[in-house]
Amino acid sequence: MSHSIGTPHSHHIVVEGDPVLRATAKAVEPSEFNGKELKALIATMSKALRDEPYGVGNAAPQIGVSKRIFLVRGFVLANMRRDDVGADKVEDKAFINPSIIRRSKKKVAIEGEGCLSVPEVYGTVTRSIKVTVRAQDETGKKFERGGADVLAEIFEHECEHLDGILFIDHATDIHSRPHE
Repeated sequence: MSHSIGTPHSHHIVVEGDPVLRATAKAVEPSEFNGKELKALIATMSKALRDEPYGVGNAAPQIGVSKRIFLVRGFVLANMRRDDVGADKVEDKAFINPSIIRRSKKKVAIEGEGCLSVPEVYGTVTRSIKVTVRAQDETGKKFERGGADVLAEIFEHECEHLDGILFIDHATDIHSRPHE
């Protein structure tokens, strides 16, 4: 039996209402690592993320593929701001088959969390201030990455996507911002 990564809907972000966002994503199988399909999927995810002016992370279900993969914008991992010189050149990082292995006991209420799949909607979400993720890279090699503040928020938010959870499921003070 051959496993297929899945075909993205396009490089556009899938929005709330699409059943793929509510499904538990499937693990990337050992036979899929180092493959052309996996590389193409990650490239498509990166393109979709970079096409969004405020995107800092996305998960494979957000482009219609039920696989346990999320990306984080490279500039976030490099502790840069989006408008820093060279920020756009820092490669995005894929986290494949990720799991959160540590969370700080200390949590914070983050106001204004949003999601590319729930456009123009924001809310307050309680998140750990530090999180450590264990994942695999495109070759299947395991790695761990810790993050604090916005990176911890991204790790928790994207891991929830892989379990069919949207931030609006547990956010408070949900509101939409008027267009600027």
